[in-house]
Amino acid sequence: MPSQPEQQKTDETKETPSEFAASIASVLVAGLFIVTFIVQAFEIPSGSMKNTLLVGDHLFVDRLTPTSKARYIGPLMPYREIHRGDIIVFLKPSTPGLYLVKRIIGIPGDRLHLRDGLVYRNGERMQEPYVIHRPGDHSPYRDNFPAVEAEFEGNVSSDWRSELRKHIQGEDLVVPPDSYFGMGDNRDNSLDSRYWGFVPRANVVGRPLVIYWSFVTPEDQYQRTLLQERTGFVLYIVTHFASETRWSRMFHLVQ
Repeated sequence: MPSQPEQQKTDETKETPSEFAASIASVLVAGLFIVTFIVQAFEIPSGSMKNTLLVGDHLFVDRLTPTSKARYIGPLMPYREIHRGDIIVFLKPSTPGLYLVKRIIGIPGDRLHLRDGLVYRNGERMQEPYVIHRPGDHSPYRDNFPAVEAEFEGNVSSDWRSELRKHIQGEDLVVPPDSYFGMGDNRDNSLDSRYWGFVPRANVVGRPLVIYWSFVTPEDQYQRTLLQERTGFVLYIVTHFASETRWSRMFHLVQ
């Protein structure tokens, strides 16, 4: 009768406290790297990009591929130039710490002008299915840019009033090197490059990727800065999370 094969015993190893701490630390470091250099969470505070992005949309933003080439760290995370039509997050020029979200209408060298609210780029009228207009609303400067003098528009920054003239050729505004011209999809309710100028390449933070959560939020909520107001809205979110979450926008790709 053949003998049974001898069973080999294996020693069970237990993770020491120091090894456990090291593994937790590695996870935290990896997470910190991701949220610092690769993706970052942002919330939409205004309706300037409606209906593409709504007030209360929470986004993951790709911080790596559209920013400076100096951040290129390998083929898995390559740098990509900003294209016409891209939506980007950036720091508003001359306003430290203020993040804006707009769609790129013009890249360096593009010639732009608006006539009756319609955008012409390099001589051709743009087809913009994402844009919404307010019926019956007309503003000479906003809708016929840059033909109408900025002096007649109160929302134009003082720096842009003088800078604007340097970039006009004929009826067009010409986008300079290392700069972009951004506009909101809610075209008649957007303080964008028409009012404060070009977006410098160095100010670009990233490109929105996906909406990971969306909650019905008043358009003036970001202006309510008192502790009592903020606390009250947090409690409102807790008690109305299920009913006021826009479930249909969850994991919606931004484009």
